[in-house]
Formats: sequence, structure tokens, C-alpha cells
Amino acid sequence: MYFAALLARTEDGWEASDTELDDVETLSDLADLAREASPDEDTVLVLIEQEDAWFGVVRVDGEEDPRIYVSDAAAAARSSYGEILLTDELLGRDPDDGDDLDALDLDGTEDGESDDEEADDADPVAGSAESVPHGPVGDAQILDDLGVSEKELRLMSTDAVTEIAESLGASETLETVR
Repeated sequence: MYFAALLARTEDGWEASDTELDDVETLSDLADLAREASPDEDTVLVLIEQEDAWFGVVRVDGEEDPRIYVSDAAAAARSSYGEILLTDELLGRDPDDGDDLDALDLDGTEDGESDDEEADDADPVAGSAESVPHGPVGDAQILDDLGVSEKELRLMSTDAVTEIAESLGASETLETVR
């Protein structure tokens, strides 16, 4: 079960809105969605949580590149929403690694690989699992200036979205969309 919300900082405090991520395919799409929530280019936080498995924070400040923090990259890699956040840059990977289409036959398999290798089909992340670390990745100081220290963020786990909202003074606002 997922929960995703946008918290937009305004002159009057934080405004919350729940968000559908079904049409979001890339980090760029997510950043655009966040920017739409704040026409004045104020800070917008996208908070994503999958039960007790992982949570992510995406911070968009105007037209700047989004900043990202993911509590457990390996757990997030197993979810479609987590994959949006786990960019090659965030994971420290070269974007060209593992995407070498030249090594594929016309049927989409690698040279010498059979079509029915079920191990690869069963876990789409299997080939990249070793490059996705267990534990947090990204900018752990993403909320420092908003009152949530790196240490506090790293210690959050089970209900991180609520804890973050409480620290920002936006828990009542967030509860209206939960």
C-alpha cells in the first residue's frame, strides 16, 4: 500500500494535496507535478511511503533540479514508484551501463541467452540488484533548513511521512489528504 502527498510551502504555511502517481513515469514528470502545486515557485515536498518498507522525499525549489532522499534503495527498487526516484545519478551509476542495446539479438535476448530464462523474467531488478545499495541514498540534508536534521531523517522508518509532517508543523494539513 502506497501513500503519496505533496506539501507546498506558502505564505500561510503548508498546503497538502494527495497525488496520483499513476501517470508519473519519470523524475522529471514528478518534478513538474510538484511545480504545478506551487505557482509561486515555493518549496514543494513530494512524500512517498510504502507501508514499512521504505519512504522517499523529493524536494523541488522553483526551477532547480529536484533533490531526493530514499530511506532504503533496495526496497524502493522493487516498486514502480521507487524506481522513479532511483535515478542513475542518485545511485552513482553510469547511465550507459546495462543499457547496451548492441549486445541484444533481434528478439531482445543477449547473445547466447535463451528466450525462456525464467530467473531473469521473475525478478526484473535481478540484474541490477548488486548496484542498488541496501539502506538510504540521496541527500540526507534535504530537510535540514526546514527543521529535520540528517540524523532525524535517517532514524525515521515506520511512519516517516507523518513524522516529517509533524516536524514541519503540517501534520493536521497532511491528515486532511490521508
